Amino acid sequence: MKEIDEKRMPLIEHLAELRKSLIISILAIGVGFMASFYFSESILKFLTSLVTSDKKNTFIFLSPAEALWSNFKVAFFAGLILALPVLLYEIWRFVSPGLSEKERRYAIPFLILALIFFGLGLTFCYIVVLRFAMNFLLTYKTAGLTPMISIGSYLDFVIRFMLAFGVIFELPFIIIFLTKIGIVTPEFLSRNRKYAILINFIIAAILTPTPDIFNQLLMAGPLLVLYEIGIIGARIFCRETHGKKEEFGIS
Repeated sequence: MKEIDEKRMPLIEHLAELRKSLIISILAIGVGFMASFYFSESILKFLTSLVTSDKKNTFIFLSPAEALWSNFKVAFFAGLILALPVLLYEIWRFVSPGLSEKERRYAIPFLILALIFFGLGLTFCYIVVLRFAMNFLLTYKTAGLTPMISIGSYLDFVIRFMLAFGVIFELPFIIIFLTKIGIVTPEFLSRNRKYAILINFIIAAILTPTPDIFNQLLMAGPLLVLYEIGIIGARIFCRETHGKKEEFGIS
């Protein structure tokens, strides 16, 4: 009986740590949500400026609660971003006991770079992709048509797009990290580039909020560029790691 209890203790402690991490993560999101809700009108104005900056387009709401839920939606989105450092830290704290010393050494840089790449993805999506996409979608063959956009539908479109770009902008770092721990090599990535292109378009089709090919290309294009940046970063890392014992050429 004593041996059984000794074997069960690590599992019980593991579950207790998981519960603690979940509670802290939920609290962090809740605090971020409450802090963001105070500024929800400003955040909503910022997100809708992509369409209303020329004062020709306005938004409508199709149900009594849609305007209120729109404020909740943007507050939760902003709160999630504010809580992201805490969420990533809790993930690291939970999995770190199972990591080797070598893997643990790169965990903190992984978290920092993940935040940076995620922020770059959000910024690129808002400044470049969404502006171009909205201008194209609202002016392409719309002569004689008046856009009446639901605020709820618009926020779903924008938030999903921004979150998707936040995730895909971490691709170069993920490739470098996988190379660092020996799962992939630059030669493998270069040799299988054609399959990566196919997978990139499949991912773009899944993540793009609309089924049109235009928005899929807006996401697939950066994915391909990020994939190549990841290969270059992996080559640089390998040269530093192996002291230029091996030269890598693009296949």
